[in-house]
Amino acid sequence: MLTHTTCLNASCPANKPRHRWTDAGGLYLEVALGGSKRWFVKYRFAGKEKRLALGGFPEVSLKAAREARDAARKTRVAGADPVQARKADKLARAASQATTFEAVAREMHSAKADSWSAHHAAQWLRCQEKDLFPWLGSLPLADVKAPMLLDTLRRVERRGTIRMAHDLREYAGQVFRYGVVTGRCASNPAADLKGALKPFIVKHAAAVLDPAKAGGLMRAIDGYTGQPVTRAALWLSALLFQRPGNIRAMAWADLDTDAAMWSIPSAQMKRTVQAKASGRPHLVPLAPQALSILAELKPLTGHGQYVFPSLLTGERCMSENTVRAALRRMGFDNDEMTAHGFRAMARTMISERLPGISPDVIEAQLAHGKSGPLGMAYDRAEFMAQRRQMMSEWANYLDRLRSGATVLPFAERAA
Repeated sequence: MLTHTTCLNASCPANKPRHRWTDAGGLYLEVALGGSKRWFVKYRFAGKEKRLALGGFPEVSLKAAREARDAARKTRVAGADPVQARKADKLARAASQATTFEAVAREMHSAKADSWSAHHAAQWLRCQEKDLFPWLGSLPLADVKAPMLLDTLRRVERRGTIRMAHDLREYAGQVFRYGVVTGRCASNPAADLKGALKPFIVKHAAAVLDPAKAGGLMRAIDGYTGQPVTRAALWLSALLFQRPGNIRAMAWADLDTDAAMWSIPSAQMKRTVQAKASGRPHLVPLAPQALSILAELKPLTGHGQYVFPSLLTGERCMSENTVRAALRRMGFDNDEMTAHGFRAMARTMISERLPGISPDVIEAQLAHGKSGPLGMAYDRAEFMAQRRQMMSEWANYLDRLRSGATVLPFAERAA
């Protein structure tokens, strides 16, 4: 039988690589020539001799080694192999760690990030790390209940960031749904919190929607005395009503003035990562007024990549603040008109003031996705002939508003 002192003084003969100092019940201390000491218990299972490592001495004391030996004996008596039981326990502990809220969230992020935009993937994880992981991250996913999640979200709500609280509820719901399908939890408590948070009121981009005010806006653009490139950007924002980012990034290479067509590459459109990679370009017919503006711009910026280059360097496109600042300079504050508001202005006024134009044609020009899960897959109509006519009618209508002509509203169309 070994003693603590014996274990402390145990050594390995110089003519051996290692030496065993035996205790009882198959327990022994193996001392290597280099001085390291490790506990093992020897046993037989299914007719074969095996050994189970119990750790090093003195980290594992003689008493602890004997207790581990006795536990292994009980496992063997119960009909299980102690080595296999330890492996199973190790896997169970690893699985337990992989079921925490943070572990499942990071696993889901790794699985989904390639199908998200880089911006959304980074924001999704950053928000989790800031506001959810500190409070829920170490908890098993199945143990996170609706009241716990609500308390965490209300911490964010109390900061006044109501929209972020709602976004985090959605992000957490994605984690729980992933946990359900991968067997880490049985339900999604985020779904139970619908209506529990303070409502977030979406504020739409300000836009001029009245014909008289739109006429004033057109005259203000026509008389703009700032940079001629900025004035052209304002005009094309009104004439083409595409997203501000697409207007600013318009490239000469994407314009076919002979065909009167602007082709916006799919990668630049507001689409999923998959749709950006496999989708068709968005085609924008150019009315004669738009072609005239581009012809005036050609001598100014046609030598570079962008139709609207940055005023600081032609290697980048125009800043997102340029059109906004021009609108402010013309007297239209942020609560009255924005760069994005040109889209709402066109969508509303074409529908209300230009008869005979189908809403589907307007939506196609706005590059809005078709409704329903199979809308984009099967309905690929682009209404190009109708859109060409609509863009010409819209440009002519803006000219009439600019000139101050009296524009009478048309009678409402039958539902």
